[in-house]
Amino acid sequence: MPPPALHSAVLDAVGRAITSGDIVPGTPLTLESIGTQHQVSRTVAREVMRMLEGLGLVRSRRRVGLVVLPMAEWNVLDPRVIRWRLAGPGRDEQLRTLTELRHAVEPLAAAGAARHASAEQRAELVDLADRMRVLGARGDLTEFLALDIRMHELLLRASGNEMFGALAAVVAEVLTGRTHLGLMPAAPVPEALDQHEAVARAVADSDAAAAEAAMSALVGEVRTALDAAGPVGEHR
Repeated sequence: MPPPALHSAVLDAVGRAITSGDIVPGTPLTLESIGTQHQVSRTVAREVMRMLEGLGLVRSRRRVGLVVLPMAEWNVLDPRVIRWRLAGPGRDEQLRTLTELRHAVEPLAAAGAARHASAEQRAELVDLADRMRVLGARGDLTEFLALDIRMHELLLRASGNEMFGALAAVVAEVLTGRTHLGLMPAAPVPEALDQHEAVARAVADSDAAAAEAAMSALVGEVRTALDAAGPVGEHR
């Protein structure tokens, strides 16, 4: 079997072309066209097409083969689709919709974590917030991002709601995307650090109302920052 890296490279290239609109809905795709354009075997092309079909980006039709589908058919919560959209011209809209999803879900997840988290999870949340404070003061965005992702993942998975837990990878992609697109300040703003600590403290204290309010304020700050930043292209 060809190395997985080759599948991944071709999948990324075709996926980005579809999600960016370079390949428009209704366009037929064939193994031959994929193989010729990307200089890969039919085996690799077939596997890439299978993965694209699993993501809802293409569908098999009689007498036509595989055709590209509109966004309404995509698995828009798949991290790969999110990553491709963030890399394309629709990145502003993708950031907006992801942030709105976070605002709808994460405050409730934080409240759920205050009710259901284990003692170990509560202790880890407090430790993460403390370490983020130190890293934020240093301006170490790489390690700060890793801890930020872990904190939000832990809150979602500790919420007692398996649907929220399933969104952990989605939130990780939007946090990573904001950093890679240059939408994070050189150092985290004090208010954001305060809100992370407030969420962790409320969960540790089993205070669901305070956890929900603190997380709502935290994600609300993200929405405000994105609105103030304007189109991503203006900052690149």
